[in-house]
Amino acid sequence: MSNLLDKYLFQALDAYPYNLEEAVESLNYALSYDQKNPIALGLMGQIYAESLKNYQIAKDYYQQALAEDMYALDIYPKYIDVLLWNEDYNEAKKLIDFALTVKGTDKAMLLLKKGILFEQKGSYIKALKWLKLAKKNTYNNHFMNEINEEKERIKNKMPKKKKGKSSSKKTKKK
Repeated sequence: MSNLLDKYLFQALDAYPYNLEEAVESLNYALSYDQKNPIALGLMGQIYAESLKNYQIAKDYYQQALAEDMYALDIYPKYIDVLLWNEDYNEAKKLIDFALTVKGTDKAMLLLKKGILFEQKGSYIKALKWLKLAKKNTYNNHFMNEINEEKERIKNKMPKKKKGKSSSKKTKKK
């Protein structure tokens, strides 16, 4: 039975995102063999989030996946994205904080997500601080560039400081 489950999981992974019908069909077969398989649940959540924009159903799938395996490390960033897209900021913060305690998670990615959380809440200075921390925790040059791009994007949202009026105005003598 495990061979068939794996077969359908590989078919679903191969089909997504280019052939959604085939991906969903393969996932349904995979879930019929093991309805608690975190990989199948996670990919189903991803389809509902990214392709169908049904964040509530996506959240349900991600919750089920993590309930089955809290070490399904690829789920955390995707689940956090759904929470951010759905403006579930308190849930997102709790999930990020928890995920940071799970051994093996991509700490730099999670810290970046925390920065994006603060950005979405309008706390740009805090967002930049979290991005700085994410930068310190990455070892990947490509991801470092991504963090730098996020940093510039956030800086561009910040209100521009007005230049102060010159205090060296000449006073008129009478």
